[in-house]
Formats: sequence, structure tokens, C-alpha cells
Amino acid sequence: MDLVGISLSRRAFLAALAALPLLREEELPPAAQKVIRERFGDRPIRTGHVQLDAPESAPDGRTVPLFIESDLPMTPADYVKSFHVIVDHNPDVYLAGFHLTPAMGEAAIDTRIKMRRSSHVRVIAETSRGELWSAAQMVYVTMNGCV
Repeated sequence: MDLVGISLSRRAFLAALAALPLLREEELPPAAQKVIRERFGDRPIRTGHVQLDAPESAPDGRTVPLFIESDLPMTPADYVKSFHVIVDHNPDVYLAGFHLTPAMGEAAIDTRIKMRRSSHVRVIAETSRGELWSAAQMVYVTMNGCV
């Protein structure tokens, strides 16, 4: 591939793309930056391997459905250890943490969350090897679900 005069192999291009962070730190609200820094330190958070299924528009912020899954392996030697749910504009930005074991057979969570207002919902999967993978989606909330 030739990008602005720089020639890359397809493999090198995909590796560089996978190394991109979820969002540049300056694009995250300060509360979300703090939570991510406290939970994950300076480890890179790459996009991919996590699917977040949430409504684009949630009429009631009291019950916003989320389905989270990953295509990463779930073997005793290599598995998704946890999913972390972060909602940028909630009173508690770190909304939930789900801890998994390889005995589950698949990395999938079906749940409902409360949202104060329209916000990005971010899911970060942490593997047993310490890798971080992510997905994010903007969810527009019509009625406030948090007091």
C-alpha cells in the first residue's frame, strides 16, 4: 500500500492500524480519561475483537440494553478475563466490570444499564495476557435514567 509516499505491506498496514488507541486521550472527557488511566495504566487499547450491540437511540435511560461479545479464544491458556463498561457522561463513569473464566466457553454478556444522558458507551475487553481490546458506540438517550 502506498499512503502519502510511504509504502507498507498489507501486514504492516494492518498491524499499524490495530495499534491505534480507542480514542486519542484529548478526545475523552476528563472523568473517562481518569478511569481508563487508573484501570489500565499506559497499556495500549486497540479496537477490534469486541462487538458492542446497543441501541442507537434509547427512549428510556433507565433500561438501555447492551450485548457484548468477543471473538477472542476462551481456552485455559488464553481467554477474555473481563469486560469493562465505561459511560462517559454517567455519574459513575465506570459502570460495570464483568469477570469471566474460560469455563464459560464464550465471552458474551447480555445486560441492561442506566444512562444519565446521551453519551459514548465504551467496552474494553481485558485478556489473560494483559491485552486490551475495545468497542464504542454513541447512544442517544431521550429520558434520563439516573438521578
